[in-house]
Amino acid sequence: MALFIYGTATNTGKGFFTAEDRRAFFLRGFPADVWVVGNNEKGALWLAEKNGVEKTKAEAQALVTAEVEAAQAAWDALSDEEKEARPGNIRPSDITLP
Repeated sequence: MALFIYGTATNTGKGFFTAEDRRAFFLRGFPADVWVVGNNEKGALWLAEKNGVEKTKAEAQALVTAEVEAAQAAWDALSDEEKEARPGNIRPSDITLP
């Protein structure tokens, strides 16, 4: 049995997930509104309640990768002066879903 459910759901801000949710099941957000939740009843119900769309791991990874690559391209297009002025001054790094 898979450990995680992968899906997309639009984060609506405060209250989108709670501390109780975090205690009840694994929950982690990624770029492109991709969410990885524990593969249990509470995780599945949370994704459904958020009008989430379940994805395969490969589909979810492709969405995250595309978002990261777009952010990297935007970073690469900045001048050295613009890069220095950015908070954190770091190029977005690749992300691999669990």
